[in-house]
Amino acid sequence: MRKTRAAATDWRADVERSGYYPVLVADAVATALGDETVDASVVHHEATFDPGMEVRRHITVLLLTPTRLIVCHTDEHPATEETGRPHASTSTEGVRLANVHSVAVTRVVPDPAAYTPGAPATEVVLSIGLGSSVGGTTQIDLEPAVCSDESCEADHGYTGTISNSALTLRVSQAADGANAVQNLLDFAAALSRVAG
Repeated sequence: MRKTRAAATDWRADVERSGYYPVLVADAVATALGDETVDASVVHHEATFDPGMEVRRHITVLLLTPTRLIVCHTDEHPATEETGRPHASTSTEGVRLANVHSVAVTRVVPDPAAYTPGAPATEVVLSIGLGSSVGGTTQIDLEPAVCSDESCEADHGYTGTISNSALTLRVSQAADGANAVQNLLDFAAALSRVAG
């Protein structure tokens, strides 16, 4: 039987180490956390490129508490004509564990024919399905309904899809290091054990 490792819990040190607006991010996360304890955490800092080839940074913080999954996203935005200065937006959400409907983990391993139990993955993708049956977040995509008669001008109402939200996070050894990959696996295992 494989021994499960404990996921990281020192989220403040990880936020500080990221160097990405650590005071802002730590304040937002601490406010959402309140007086709860942290059983597992993931801090993921990444850079993205917009169409104008500007680098934009983003940080995601996931905290597992005894009662909730806390999610914090912080993005930076370029200066606008109105302000002349860049700004950041931070959003936090506390999801009751009963509203975590699925925890899916995809592992990428090199040379699968030579794989041995416990060998490290080179990449991990964690997808957390957040349900709507008890008040979780639901995404609704609507569009005007149409019929097959091209000359019809009647109002056919709307059609669309309703889907539960999912949070997806990807880490790789090449970009984030082996410790980040293992920590995401440990976090996923901890969340799987307690999720509703």
